[in-house]
Amino acid sequence: MNALLTIAGQEVRAGIRNRWVAATTAILAALALSLVLLGSAPGGTTGASPLAVVVVSLAGLTIFLVPLIALLLSFDAVVGEAERGTLLLLLAYPVARWQIVLGKFLGHTAILALATVVGYGAAGLLLFATRGADPADWAGFATLIGTSVLLGAAFVGLGGLASIAVRERATAAGLAVGLWLVFVLLYDAALLGLLVADQGATVSGGLFDALLLLNPADVYRLINLTGSGGAALLSGMSAPGEVGQLPVAALYAALAAWILLPLGLGVLLFNRRQP
Repeated sequence: MNALLTIAGQEVRAGIRNRWVAATTAILAALALSLVLLGSAPGGTTGASPLAVVVVSLAGLTIFLVPLIALLLSFDAVVGEAERGTLLLLLAYPVARWQIVLGKFLGHTAILALATVVGYGAAGLLLFATRGADPADWAGFATLIGTSVLLGAAFVGLGGLASIAVRERATAAGLAVGLWLVFVLLYDAALLGLLVADQGATVSGGLFDALLLLNPADVYRLINLTGSGGAALLSGMSAPGEVGQLPVAALYAALAAWILLPLGLGVLLFNRRQP
C-alpha cells in the first residue's frame, strides 16, 4: 500500500511541476464560470432554475473536455517512462507491477478530480452567491461533479491502457486521440445513422439502451441529463426508471465497469510487457 501511494503521490507532484493541475483547474473553472455568467438566465417558459441550466450546459461541456484532459494526462504513463529509460529503474524497486499501474491511475485521477472539484465548485459558489438555488438542484450539481470525476477516471484508464499496449509515445498519442474521437464524436453519429437506416425494424428499445452503455460518455450524459426534473426538462429527456429507460443503478454500474475493465486489462498487459 505504501508503494501504491508513493507512486500516486509522485504522479500528482509531477502534475504540479508540469503545471497540469493549475492549467486543468484554470480551464475548467474559466469555462464553468463563463457558463454561469452567460448562461444562467431563467429558463423562460420551462420554469427551469438557473442551476439546472448550468448543469445541462456543464454536462455538455464535460463530455467533450474531461475525456480529452484525462487522455492527455495518461497516454504516456508507461510508454513515456519506457522511452525515458525510467521504467527499468522503477521495476528494479520492490514494487508489484499492478501497483505501478494502479498508482499511476490514482495519481492522474486525483489530478483530474482536484481540477474538476475546484473548477466546477467555483462556478457553483458564484451561482449560489448571486442567485441561490433549490436544494434538489444542488443535488443534481453534486451529481454532475461526482460523475465528471468518474467519467475522467474511465478515460484515464483507457489512456493508461493505450500507454501499456504500444511501444512508442507517438503511437500512444495517436491512439488516445482516436479513442476521444470514437467515444465523444463518432459513436453517437454512427448510432444515429443506424437508427435512421433501421427505421425501428430491428433496433428495439432494449438494444438501443444496451448500445448506449457501450459508451461511457453516453452513460454520463444519461445520468446527468435525466437525473433531475429541471435538467430532464431542459434537455428533453425523461427521467431514468420510466418505461424503456435504464435504471439509475444500471447507469452507475456501467460507468464503474468502464473504470474497472480498462484498469484490469492494463494490469494484465503490463504483467506480460517486457521493459
